[in-house]
Amino acid sequence: MKRVQIMAVGSELLTPYYQDTNSLFLTQRLNDLGLNVSVKTVAPDDHDGLFLQVKIALAQADLIFVTGGLGPTEDDRTREVFAEVLGKKLILQDDLLIRIQERFARRGMNMPISNKKQAFIPEGAEILINDFGTAAGLWLNTGQNIVVLMPGPPHEMKPMFENQVWPRLQQFRTGYRTGRVLKITGLTESMVEDLVQDLYPKEQALQVTTLAYPGQIEIHLTSYSTQSAEQADESLKQLALAFLERLKENVFSAAGEDLETVIGRMLAKRRETVAVAESCTGGLIGHRLTNVPGSSEYFLEGAITYSNESKIDNLGVPADHIRKFGAVSVQVAKSMAAGIRTRARASYGLAVTGIAGPTGGTEGKPVGLVYTALAWDKSVEAVKNQFLGNREQVKFQASQKALDMLRRLLLQPNADSD
Repeated sequence: MKRVQIMAVGSELLTPYYQDTNSLFLTQRLNDLGLNVSVKTVAPDDHDGLFLQVKIALAQADLIFVTGGLGPTEDDRTREVFAEVLGKKLILQDDLLIRIQERFARRGMNMPISNKKQAFIPEGAEILINDFGTAAGLWLNTGQNIVVLMPGPPHEMKPMFENQVWPRLQQFRTGYRTGRVLKITGLTESMVEDLVQDLYPKEQALQVTTLAYPGQIEIHLTSYSTQSAEQADESLKQLALAFLERLKENVFSAAGEDLETVIGRMLAKRRETVAVAESCTGGLIGHRLTNVPGSSEYFLEGAITYSNESKIDNLGVPADHIRKFGAVSVQVAKSMAAGIRTRARASYGLAVTGIAGPTGGTEGKPVGLVYTALAWDKSVEAVKNQFLGNREQVKFQASQKALDMLRRLLLQPNADSD
């Protein structure tokens, strides 16, 4: 197999409103086999446009993965167009038709006549059963290409790929590839580069890619072996260890986890709790923490105290602090953190107050100025931050900084609040 192509079918994917996420999943799994994707395309639903893209794919790729266009509607044409280009007849598969009818019957419904088209299969194709929908997948061997047709919805495509396509692909394995994602916060991309630039491997079998996001840096480590998965894992382990030793506590996850997941695990292990008071982040910190399954074990309460009155009435922020220092100040941030901790009777209180923009800034307090604060039984700390970016980016960076303050405190051996 020399060339691998992924094709997403759907005119909606050619608009600004929808993204093709299936290709990301497929690329990762194909890389695990040592296969590199040469081409990714998005094809429209209309017959002529799809016909052209199918002809090009068959001419340029050896292994072709196609998602979408297998549904029951008039504009679902993937099955029909591939059959047309390959010169194959569509044959009704009675057993597949019965399976679709039974799926509707289990819901107490009769199968709409439009679904019958999903039981027509190009001659010679192997059927890939869909346990989560009516669109069967297809494995087509043209003699020159292997074509794999799968449904577009990820909750249908992914299990079909894992259970039925993945075993068939083992014959094309060229090697073993494994990867790890190190996630870092508290450092800029250039700071990270200065710390690790001499660690970049010279072997082609090891690769390092650095990606920068507002509030977070990711280092993607990849190891490849033609011999075994164990060999790839061992090389990756040694590479990751070198980066971890250099970056130390700035790495909050060596397994690609989000910061809120890491903090949740730390709090649960310590049997401690947290409550948050938010102004400019508008509940983002609380959302991130509660987006983790099992967060009720350690997350007690969140308060969005956007107005000055709310900060005074609900958190006990002294009115004279707001009058004297302003709502965006170290004094108010500390009072908010201490206030929410007391109100919720939590081990830790987190607070954020700032100017997310794009308006509201002044010369003394510009857009992006955010104070993050953390209260616990021994102290209350606040940090002045100046974030760059649009409103959404400022809000995320503020939530990231607040959460990281808690993480770093939890890493300290004397951080127990007992």
